[in-house]
Amino acid sequence: MPADAEGAGAADGAGRADAATWSDAAAWSDAAIWSDGAATAHGADLSPAARRLYAYAVERHAFTVAEATGALGARAGAAVTELAAAHLLQRAPGSGPERWSAVAPRAAAARALAPLALLVRETHDEMDRLRGRLEALVPAYEAGAAHRDPGGTGRLELVTDLGAVRGLITELAAGCERELLTSQPGGGRPQETLEEAVGRDESLLTRGVRMRTIYQHTARYSRPTAAYVERVTALGAQVRTLGDGLMRMLIFDQHTGVMAVPDRTGAALVVREPSVVHFMTAAFERSWLGARPFPTTVSPEAARSLSDELRQTIVRLMSEGLEDKVIARRLGMSERTCQRHIAEIMRAIGAKSRFQAGYLLSTAATPRRPDEDPGADGPS
Repeated sequence: MPADAEGAGAADGAGRADAATWSDAAAWSDAAIWSDGAATAHGADLSPAARRLYAYAVERHAFTVAEATGALGARAGAAVTELAAAHLLQRAPGSGPERWSAVAPRAAAARALAPLALLVRETHDEMDRLRGRLEALVPAYEAGAAHRDPGGTGRLELVTDLGAVRGLITELAAGCERELLTSQPGGGRPQETLEEAVGRDESLLTRGVRMRTIYQHTARYSRPTAAYVERVTALGAQVRTLGDGLMRMLIFDQHTGVMAVPDRTGAALVVREPSVVHFMTAAFERSWLGARPFPTTVSPEAARSLSDELRQTIVRLMSEGLEDKVIARRLGMSERTCQRHIAEIMRAIGAKSRFQAGYLLSTAATPRRPDEDPGADGPS
């Protein structure tokens, strides 16, 4: 990877710093309800002794522990106990010494998973009961909101609790039927966040929901983000990148929007007002038209092109008088990487100070590259 790409890769640090925000944490998995129980039920991998005993057992109708010990040359009692706990052995009928017979793996799996299936059903039933109890209060809430706010601005709801925001996004994603639009500034996203989000997004895509996402250019240098993009695009998702101007938001079926609240970490504004959702959708579409497709690999030429575009954006933001940390945040890169780009730009325009650079940039559209001939302004 070229030096510019390596420098831009430092944007991952900025992405990790945003890991606590609601957008990065919007993911769920029903498996979390029962995964611990499943691990307990089927246990660790079978021991070599248990595997040998099972191979011995499936070749005969029934056997005793003494017979297995004689055939395998080792005490088989512990292996019998292990296989019986995994439902792979059962006591054979008949009189005399205790005899055992093998159980088919699928039948053993059905027996092992039965308690977990019951737990899942009971959990879903409890979820439905809880949802019903809370939704019964919706008419009273809406009536009170209408009385409190006859103008209808109650369709804008500020949610300040991060847990509540996550739950709301989970509910909206589960009910999304046509399209999910997401705009995610901040460069590359943390790997643990992407591992959570990929389950949600794959579920959406496999049930036919269209998904379009916009990141910033700096996200291209994040290996975890590129791996995530490769997985979801294989299922039909579309992902593009843009340099600047992104607003963190999600739009579900062009009906409900969720957007970040400035200077309120973990808070979100839920928008159900049609005209505002329409504005959010139009803003997304404008950004989408100007964005570039997200490739899963970045060629040296593409890296140089992106680096040049990033520098041009930095020049514009510097000419507006923005500080280094603000520029870095706007572009989704680390402040250190941003300062390196600014230093290169200052050398290119011959500025000795940030103040002088701001003045020179305000009077010129772009800086002159170090290898350019100052007198070569064009054909004579």
